[in-house]
Amino acid sequence: MPRPGFIFGVALASSLLLALPTLDAQPASPAVLAPAVAAAKELPRLHSLIVAQRGSIILERYFNGRRETSPANVKSVSKSVISALVGIAVDRKVLSLEEPIAKYFPDLPEPKRRISIEQLLMMQSGLESTSNRNYGAWVQSANWVRFALGRPLVATPGTQMIYSTGNSHLLSAILTKATGKSTWQFAQEALAKPLGFSLASWMRDPQGIYFGGNDMLMTPRQMLAFGEMYRNGGQANGRQILSNAFIDDTFEPRGRSRISGREYGYGWWIRDMDGRKAYYAWGFGGQYIVIVPSLDLTVVSTSAATVSEDRRDHRRTVEEIIELLIVGVLG
Repeated sequence: MPRPGFIFGVALASSLLLALPTLDAQPASPAVLAPAVAAAKELPRLHSLIVAQRGSIILERYFNGRRETSPANVKSVSKSVISALVGIAVDRKVLSLEEPIAKYFPDLPEPKRRISIEQLLMMQSGLESTSNRNYGAWVQSANWVRFALGRPLVATPGTQMIYSTGNSHLLSAILTKATGKSTWQFAQEALAKPLGFSLASWMRDPQGIYFGGNDMLMTPRQMLAFGEMYRNGGQANGRQILSNAFIDDTFEPRGRSRISGREYGYGWWIRDMDGRKAYYAWGFGGQYIVIVPSLDLTVVSTSAATVSEDRRDHRRTVEEIIELLIVGVLG
C-alpha cells in the first residue's frame, strides 16, 4: 500500500500540471493524470484503470500482469447491470416497476406479496439481508430464490434500505420469467450486443437462474462501454439502448445505506466527489464504474476480488485516486 500521506502528496504535486492548456470541447491532456498513474502503480491489488472524457480514452493502464483482454469478476457492479436489464424490460413494457412480486411468486404470504419490483431495485424490500453474515448460508442453500423470499420482514417494504444481494437475485429470477429467456440471454441480446461485445456466462443458482447481483465477468473496456452508455443518456453506437428517463430515475437518491452512509438509486451508488455529483457501480475489492456527468467523465477500475486484510485499505485508496487525482484534477 502507498506510504502515509502519499496520495495527498501526489495530489499537491499534481497542481503543477493544471497549467497545461486544454480546450473546453476537448478531453484533458493525459499528462495531468501522471500522478494518478504513479499512485496506481503502488497498489499490488489493482488490475486496471481507465479514464474517458468526452468520449475519448485519455488513460488506460493495466497492472500486476493484467491486460486489456483480462476479464474481471466485477462482483456487485453486477447489480448495476441487473438494474439496466430491468430498465430495458420496463422500456419494452415487459415489466412494470409498480408490479408486486407476487405476480411472479404467487405462493408468497402477506405482507410479502405487496413487495414491488421497484422496492427490490432500491434495496427496500424489507426482507432480512442475504449479504454479509448471511451470505454463506444463502449461496449454500438448495434454492436461492426460496431462501431469499423466506427471510423474515425486518422493515415495512419501501421504508428502509437494507443492502441484500438476494434482492438483485430475485430480479434476475423475475427477468427470466418475464422475458422467457435466461438473464444471460437477455443481457446478450438487449445490452451487450448493442454495446458491441459478448458478455461471458457467469454463475447460476441450483435452479439454473443466473446470479443476479454478483460474479459477472467483464473486461475493463466492456465496463467502460456500459458506463459510457449511462453517461450518454442510454445511447451507444447510434441506438437508444436504455431510456434516458430510466437513467434519470436510476440516479435519483432513493435511500441511504446504514453501513456506508452513502445514497443509493436503482442499483447505483451516489456521492459527491471533489464537490461534483458522481454516480457509481461498486463491487467488492475495488471494482468501479464512476460517472461524473458535469465533467463528461467515466472512470473504470478493477482489482483483485479476493478476501484479504488489506482489501478495505485498497478500496479507500482507489477511491482517493479517483476523487483526488482524477476528478479533482480534471475538474
